[in-house]
Amino acid sequence: MHELAIIQDLLNVCEENAHKNNANKILKIELKIGRLSGVEAHYLHRAFEGFKSEKMFENAELIIHIQDVVIKCESCGFEGGIKKNRFVCIVCGGTRLKVIDGEELLLLRLEME
Repeated sequence: MHELAIIQDLLNVCEENAHKNNANKILKIELKIGRLSGVEAHYLHRAFEGFKSEKMFENAELIIHIQDVVIKCESCGFEGGIKKNRFVCIVCGGTRLKVIDGEELLLLRLEME
């Protein structure tokens, strides 16, 4: 379960940012997780709950936004979402697609005091 390592790294990054900004507590961590990122949001939540006992994170909230897969069709130029990882253009039926969103894990927002 690589979500444990992800949470450990994420909390380290948050803690470094808190120290740089003279903050004592992390209140909210907001993430964007793409459907193709390989990260399972429910495992990430569980790992977060296990690691947030540290004083800086004890009242922190983890908010996760799941990003659908967004493609660009190289045949007709369509840009939009696809359903259930079915990599076929919904406009022309083409399969020459480029993924333009939905593969990453991003820290969107960090709220601290």
